Amino acid sequence: MTSPRLLVCSLLVLWGMPARMHLLAQQCDSSASPGAQPQPIHGCRPVSRTPHAVRWYEALAVAATVPAAFLIDEPLQRYVQRHRGATSNDIASVFQHLGQPEVYATVSLGTLATGLILGKPGLTRAGGRLVASVVVSAAASESIKRLAGRARPDSGLGAFHFDPFGGSGSFPSGHTTCVFALAASAADHLHSTWATIGLYTIATGTAFSRINDDHHWLSDTVLGAALGITSAKLMDGHWQIFGIGAPHFLVGPCGSDLTVSLRF
Repeated sequence: MTSPRLLVCSLLVLWGMPARMHLLAQQCDSSASPGAQPQPIHGCRPVSRTPHAVRWYEALAVAATVPAAFLIDEPLQRYVQRHRGATSNDIASVFQHLGQPEVYATVSLGTLATGLILGKPGLTRAGGRLVASVVVSAAASESIKRLAGRARPDSGLGAFHFDPFGGSGSFPSGHTTCVFALAASAADHLHSTWATIGLYTIATGTAFSRINDDHHWLSDTVLGAALGITSAKLMDGHWQIFGIGAPHFLVGPCGSDLTVSLRF
């Protein structure tokens, strides 16, 4: 598949999300109308669903993948750059564009705006969660970047060069963080196996592009993916981490109030 065709297919997956969410929102909102019989709705999140409480060993297992990736950062970087060619560059260029702010910001804000304009609470909530997931993940990513000050692969300083607050921003990958946040949040709302596969394929492709272009180490993308998915799961109300429940909307069968719970 040529690069333009791949780009078109990828954009169709992303920009088709508001339409799919709109259909789910209509089902979800209609079930809450007066006199409607309560029925299980595909794609409509029930109020009674209890968030998964992330255990310390689950968090530790995910956290352990980052230092494990550190061990192969430099060998992988050398391998990828030795085998880098026109094909890999073409593929990387497509996914690199999909990880740009103009794409994930357009999709998330576009979904929110569509819901507001059409007066569809369900779609508005979905868009709000998309925006929240991207914003929270981006804030976390940028904070860690500044604190770590890790040198990028193309600097020639190596994978273990850190200069806290020194201006370098390799760790983690911001592109990867935000596109995984968008993919995870959208997949949670769409409830479609094929959409989930497509979204996570795009996110993984974005991570690949950052490594191929020599802008990030493998561990940068691993942490970015973890941050993005975690942010989305928290904002969507699917996870609680150490007793902290993130904001989630609850309207009718899909939710209505913005709530935040802290348990100690």
